[in-house]
Amino acid sequence: MEEHGINPLQKVIAVVPARYQSARLAGKLLLPLAGKPLIIHTLERVARATRVDQVLVATDDRRILSNVEAEGFEAVMTSADHQSGTDRIAEAVAGYPASSIIVNVQADEPLIEPETIDAVVGALLVSEEADMATCSEEISEAGDVLDPNIVKAVVDDDGFAVYFSRSPVPFPRDSVLRSGGIAEALENDPEILAGFRKHTGIYAYRHPFLVEFAQASPTVLENTEMLEQLRALALGARIKVVNAPRGAHGVDTIDDYERVRAAIEV
Repeated sequence: MEEHGINPLQKVIAVVPARYQSARLAGKLLLPLAGKPLIIHTLERVARATRVDQVLVATDDRRILSNVEAEGFEAVMTSADHQSGTDRIAEAVAGYPASSIIVNVQADEPLIEPETIDAVVGALLVSEEADMATCSEEISEAGDVLDPNIVKAVVDDDGFAVYFSRSPVPFPRDSVLRSGGIAEALENDPEILAGFRKHTGIYAYRHPFLVEFAQASPTVLENTEMLEQLRALALGARIKVVNAPRGAHGVDTIDDYERVRAAIEV
């Protein structure tokens, strides 16, 4: 095992939660891309992260398990009753050492950059006060600020998360007052775009905090915004937010799939 950070015995495990069912694109993880299932492309890119010691798929479906193992990757079966990928990950790593760092990588990101994973892991390796780490990226389109499917991240001056929201936060009050609304403000004052950051859904946890998080009940804010990272903030977690070297390309719809396929099957 390589020595990655403060504690030379820390092992970094990238866990990819993988459900077969998907509300918008059923069976998407097994859709073909350049002759291989979509999830395999994700795993191959995760395996290229230099700060990851082990890649593990946590699934509730035998089809996914078989495809993953056929390509030489490690996978475990987990309960079908989990409400979130984080809960599935917590089951998969329950027996791992408390010194471990667990990385939650979404299975539907076949273009994820290994450098992004390394950046998130690195935030925990160098910051002893952080319980979790995640990343964000620039927002370049005004429509993304208004889109509730694009989660906005607010960080303090030291790079720690203050809040995450589907709403336009932080709210540019003066620009909105001058323009008459947030949409008008974004059109009239393009510079305010720089105040918004898109949250990219990759997390690294210290193992003890992951256990604490998975055992805690959802909070009112979490259920309101439908963002489980708000539970972590309610528990008092210090979440370091680093810049994503490149943008994310998740596959949620058939249009997303076609765009990713065009990028891979060139």
